[in-house]
Amino acid sequence: MHFGLSEEQQMIVDATRGFVEAELYPHEAEVERTGVLREELRKEISAKAIAAGLYAANMPEEVGGAGLDTMTWLLYEKELGKANYALHWTCVSRPSNILLACVGDQREQYLMPCVRGERHDCQAMTEPGAGSDLRGMKAFARAEGDDFVLNGTKHFISHADVADFAIVWVATGEEETARGTKKLITAFLVDKGTKGFSVREGYRNVSHRGYNNSILEFDDCRLNKRQVLGEVHKGFEVAGKWLGATRLQVASTCLGRAERALNLSIAYAADRKQFGQQIGKFQGISFKLADMAMELKAAELLTREAAWKYDAGTISEADMSMAKLKATEVLAMIADEAIQIHGGMGLMDELPLERIWRDARVERIWEGTSEIQRHIISRELLRPHGA
Repeated sequence: MHFGLSEEQQMIVDATRGFVEAELYPHEAEVERTGVLREELRKEISAKAIAAGLYAANMPEEVGGAGLDTMTWLLYEKELGKANYALHWTCVSRPSNILLACVGDQREQYLMPCVRGERHDCQAMTEPGAGSDLRGMKAFARAEGDDFVLNGTKHFISHADVADFAIVWVATGEEETARGTKKLITAFLVDKGTKGFSVREGYRNVSHRGYNNSILEFDDCRLNKRQVLGEVHKGFEVAGKWLGATRLQVASTCLGRAERALNLSIAYAADRKQFGQQIGKFQGISFKLADMAMELKAAELLTREAAWKYDAGTISEADMSMAKLKATEVLAMIADEAIQIHGGMGLMDELPLERIWRDARVERIWEGTSEIQRHIISRELLRPHGA
């Protein structure tokens, strides 16, 4: 494993960082204060991202993406992650990798338009009564000839307000296992405007202003079997193949925000004077900076090792969980300490720290809670011992 960046990786980091600073940072205050990402602004920045070659950079070259290896992709995600989430996620879109499971006409109807920036997708898994326990979902699709009829509700669905279609996960049957009856899950591609499919405004969220969640409702929503993504009853297999690296993506965007908060803290500690000297010379501040830098380095090394293993084909579920768990918890610590170092000004919206602090909270919940990540890690440790 090499720790240095190649010339190409450094170029991608520099290009992405330059774009974030020039095109995203100037609009953060507007989005944070209004809670709205204007449609005309989204289109303007998206066009610039496409022209710069930064749009859909997570997708392979054969479908028009950048074809980045996992390490390079996560370096790119880290730079984007420094900005307001609505700006970097919605304007510099990265279509879900699960769309690579599209076949036949699905590729031109769903996959390719997302890569070209013509359409947007969203993932619909979570339900009011089923978060981490996906097999506990109640949304169900029954087969009727060549069609499926969907009924149920999804909530906390990120950016469904701007998406053109949803990748919806619902139960389509049951199977008997040694541990009892389990639901069989299928993924469907559901276009907005489909009869029986409605999108309602979601909950007001303290994190990621401008990046909204929605409630999706399905009332006898009829779909053709051509809208099944993957195979019927094989939704978990599709998710396992294409969605594994999302935990690493979360980890990497968290590293970006943590680095921004640390750099602001270092600059402030070197500039701010109290009692006749820079506050960074006081042990109470200098030790905070040392701990912040050390923990950030540890989280980054875990994430980079996971990226290296992912490309080598040797990664485990625990590797990805460790990276996600460490990075999200380190971000929370650094965001909190950064505000403590800045004092009252840290809580004012003239600085991005209060936004980073608020945004940090959701990272320990979505894409698998910290408790779920610890369960995955401990399960992998105990499995060889039969526990």
